[in-house]
Amino acid sequence: MPELILHPDVQFEGPPDLEAAVYAGRFEICASRSRELSGIPEEMWRRAAALVCYHEIEVTADLLKRMPRCRVVVRAGVGFDNIDARGAGDLGIAVCNTPDYGTTDVADHAIALMLSFLRGVTMYNSLVFEDPVAGWRFGASPTIRRLSTQTFGVVGLGRIGTAAALRARALGMRVVFFDPYRPTGTELSLGIERCATLEELAGTADVVSIHVPLTAETRHLVSAPILERMKPEAILVNTGRGGSVDLVALAQALLDGRIAGAALDVLEAEPLSPDHPLMRAWRAPGSSIRHKLVVTPHAAFYSPSSLRDLRRKSAETAAFYLCNGWSRDCVNSEAIDPEKAASRAGGSGR
Repeated sequence: MPELILHPDVQFEGPPDLEAAVYAGRFEICASRSRELSGIPEEMWRRAAALVCYHEIEVTADLLKRMPRCRVVVRAGVGFDNIDARGAGDLGIAVCNTPDYGTTDVADHAIALMLSFLRGVTMYNSLVFEDPVAGWRFGASPTIRRLSTQTFGVVGLGRIGTAAALRARALGMRVVFFDPYRPTGTELSLGIERCATLEELAGTADVVSIHVPLTAETRHLVSAPILERMKPEAILVNTGRGGSVDLVALAQALLDGRIAGAALDVLEAEPLSPDHPLMRAWRAPGSSIRHKLVVTPHAAFYSPSSLRDLRRKSAETAAFYLCNGWSRDCVNSEAIDPEKAASRAGGSGR
């Protein structure tokens, strides 16, 4: 009997045909679109040699203890903060992500969010929709800027941050970045400038674009002190992880006019409650921040092409690990208990 790969929360309609093509009969698939994990038979949990998950479930150590045969968890996506990577390692289970499936899509989305302010697209559209005559005013948007006069600031110069930086530079913008983990000389190889601190970048950039993973270090990285350092005409863009921005502090900064606008594809909770201070302030009748906030539904990763890539690449990662016992995309290699990993591999029948 082939080993089972469990996909408990797939984000696509129809059968797992792309995944089946990758597994090519070597592995059995169990795919579910339910967020309610209790709907998956217990036998599937016990049999699964691998778990491929999206972002809608929490993969805890307790969940993994229900999976005695599991050797690898693959996050179909870049961020893996919904997976207890250390707890998985203690059980001998590798955790991998899919870091390259949507790099260009997310970078494109970050630039699009920036342009929605710097070219006034979203506000113009709303005003003309609301009143085709009175709204026909080219001077209505206060955030219009010539791109070549603006500084684009990247927080987190990983794959996506680098792609966004290169796009901004191609548009004629000055580009600066803050990332204490990138080696000296990175700025020279890309033709951009390094800021020594986040505070320095916040005070320099006209657009602050967030591209960091969510860790204890980056949670609420952008909070009231950083927002206070930003220019009053600056725009905040977040296509990284929702928890890196303190949304209560952001709501107050927008209401107080400390920054000119914010464009968010990711939020601390998704979807955010209508009762959250940011949502209440934005959606209130006659809101002063109606045109200062743009929100998209965690869609930066999405295109039909990227979703196909995501499905294929995450399946390939799971299959490769099960066949070879390693992956260059393993994010918890230092935490894996080698004895328990060997025990799981030895009991796999492979």
